[in-house]
Amino acid sequence: MGYDETGRSAPAEASSGVPAAVLENVFDDPSHGEPGRDRIAVHVVWEFLLLAGLAAVTWLLWRENPDALRGGGLKSLLVAVVGLGMLALAAGLSLRAAAVNLAVGPVALAAALHFAEQGDGGVREALLPALAVAALGGLALGLVVVVLHVPGWAASLAGAAAVIVYIERRTSPVVVQGGYDPRRTAIYLFVGFAALAVLGGLFGAIKPVRRLVGRFRPVADPAWRRGVAAGTVTALALAGSTVLAVLGGVLIAANGSGPVVPGTGLDWSVLAVGAVLLAGTSAYGRRGGIFGTLLAVGLVEVFLAWATARGWTVSRWALGGATLGVGLLVTRLVEAFGRPRVPGPGMVEVGPSGDGTISSGWALTPAPEPTDTWPSVLPIRTTDTAVDAWDAPRWETGPRRWEDDDR
Repeated sequence: MGYDETGRSAPAEASSGVPAAVLENVFDDPSHGEPGRDRIAVHVVWEFLLLAGLAAVTWLLWRENPDALRGGGLKSLLVAVVGLGMLALAAGLSLRAAAVNLAVGPVALAAALHFAEQGDGGVREALLPALAVAALGGLALGLVVVVLHVPGWAASLAGAAAVIVYIERRTSPVVVQGGYDPRRTAIYLFVGFAALAVLGGLFGAIKPVRRLVGRFRPVADPAWRRGVAAGTVTALALAGSTVLAVLGGVLIAANGSGPVVPGTGLDWSVLAVGAVLLAGTSAYGRRGGIFGTLLAVGLVEVFLAWATARGWTVSRWALGGATLGVGLLVTRLVEAFGRPRVPGPGMVEVGPSGDGTISSGWALTPAPEPTDTWPSVLPIRTTDTAVDAWDAPRWETGPRRWEDDDR
């Protein structure tokens, strides 16, 4: 901040000659990613395509079975969207933190079995112990990932194996006990999920929040530790991811029309991660859209309802694999067109020089025009004798040695 001739404060751009946007990027830490703001246009375009696909599939469902979009059918569909949506939020939160939690599916299935067995004692009595165990287990998973600095997918896969051991203690399907019916509050559950998904996307689009949440994402050697802030955020993200998976599993069990069948639950993990990637969240972490999760989960569930109305049997493995494949293509688009702009032909990097392994520039500023402030030859001493410029004496105070008459 400078001052003009009247004594009033002048803007930073006027006092330094550097645009304000450049000054904002000067304080970006290049060790935590590219400087500058991620471009959001690619997410806007993709989310518009998701909205168009959701509208098309909804129209197909209306033509095939109008009852699925009104009355009890609509309420059941909304609860199904919320159930899968909680799993998608769980996977998306960990994915934004660059430590994807592959245990969300087994955790959800374990929670569904627990709720089916203990639901007759009341929702709160069955839910609170499950949430406490999930929070502690997710925090332990986060500590393993952060302290050992290992990939989240590998550590969570080990955690998923431990949860599957718990699930395999049951050899037959479990009928849901109790009278909790989430369809009675379907609209409130859906509004709450939509608000959580959209607000999470909005906060994730804010530059400081986005950088903080995605700080665990490697920018050079993946084995390098990313600091205390990155580790803390990642551990909390994994704990929150596990808690959200429990909530999703309880809703799926309560919304089902039959008993809960034991299994691995990994098919739910594949479907949840696939839905998040389809929504526009990068598989590398940090980057993501705003409405993508809501639209992608709605598209998946409406497609399943349409397939059921036509008498098709769609495996979660098949649907999850398809969404995962498309989501990887979306990740490529997001990383290619969502990163900050690269320097143009008239731009140079400002900041420390770097060592070749980490991005060295902090900001972009126009390259200075070439100037010629040094004279091409040394100044000529003024004498009374007119001589050629190249033969004029400059710094010598005595006769030159090769002109000495004694030589």
